[in-house]
Amino acid sequence: MPSVRNIFVAVLCSALLLATACRKERAPQRAGGSPAVPVSVAKATSESVPTELRVVGTVDASAIVQVKSQVAGQLERVAFSEGQNVTEGDLLLQIDPRPFEDALRQAEAAVERDRAQVAQAEATLARDAAQAKYDEIDAARQEQLNKESLASKMQADQARTTLDVGRASLHATEATIETARATLNADQAAVAKAKLDLSHCEIRAPIAGRTGNLLVHVGNLIKENDAALVVIRRVSPIFVNFSVPEEHLGAIRRLSAARKLAVHVFSTDDPNRGASGVLSVIDNEVDTSTGTIHLKATFENRDGVLWPGQFVTAVLTLDTQRNVTVIPGEAVQAGQQGSFVFAVKPDNTVEIRPVVTGSESGGRIVIEKGIAPGDTVVTDGQLRLFPGAPIQAVDPAKVGTGPL
Repeated sequence: MPSVRNIFVAVLCSALLLATACRKERAPQRAGGSPAVPVSVAKATSESVPTELRVVGTVDASAIVQVKSQVAGQLERVAFSEGQNVTEGDLLLQIDPRPFEDALRQAEAAVERDRAQVAQAEATLARDAAQAKYDEIDAARQEQLNKESLASKMQADQARTTLDVGRASLHATEATIETARATLNADQAAVAKAKLDLSHCEIRAPIAGRTGNLLVHVGNLIKENDAALVVIRRVSPIFVNFSVPEEHLGAIRRLSAARKLAVHVFSTDDPNRGASGVLSVIDNEVDTSTGTIHLKATFENRDGVLWPGQFVTAVLTLDTQRNVTVIPGEAVQAGQQGSFVFAVKPDNTVEIRPVVTGSESGGRIVIEKGIAPGDTVVTDGQLRLFPGAPIQAVDPAKVGTGPL
């Protein structure tokens, strides 16, 4: 049987082995017994960063047209689908053309009648002109015969009177021709108007764009220039309106005079899907109630990413800051005394360092004061830190798994 001494030695060895295993499984500790806090870190770098203004904007169609009827009648056909993209000149609606076709035929018949009247008056004018010429010759002959005592004075006076009557008849016929021609012109205008009204029975798209809801249906009687039948919005190109603080107005005007300033927008529900355009309009006055200047950017929007009425985040890119200190934006914390970061010291402990921040771009933020290129800062796990706390840099996915 084993002795009591051997049993004691075996138990002691087992206890020592168990204690060694427990120490290996425990997190690394610093002097004083504080465990190292697992955090993510990153180094500050020196980069060239574009100066960006990030604001909320709204998307507006580049053109909005309320399609109305220019003639009254019954809606006979709808030639488009609601929400359809249309091009300029596409047929949208058809109004019953039969009343306008009748009006056109009546106007054309009136024109033919007027032309006949003009031709008749011109023939009468030719006859009266010939008669007046004969009367003039006869009056001159009778006057000469009277002077030679070969004809009586009464005959000469009668010839003169006949000449005057002929000339008056000639003037009357000329007036009749002018009246007939004026009537012809009026009826020709009526024909043109009838043709125009007939063409307006086909309501076509005045611009290229996207149709909205159909506001009237087949069979309804439509009034002339009354309520809109459908609204078309041009979405390519499309506008984004936004406002920036007036303190940036000088830089925007200076830079936009030299080149087109880039504007990038993305929707709040899908930050990864955006569109790029250019600044196209700077408003002509500052809004004194808000201290901002209104801007408008133009986007081609060929893929239809932007939608009228949509709220987007607009990023206006100005000039580029060169050789500035940049760190990830998540490293910057907000405190009662302002912004600060947890800077990692050479002994793998942290200190609180106040910083002055600048512009932000792509999740990285410019540090104007407090951090130099090459410094290491904590980017995740700050809630467990305090001045002098030991840290252990780990993979970001493992932050939060260590002991408190």
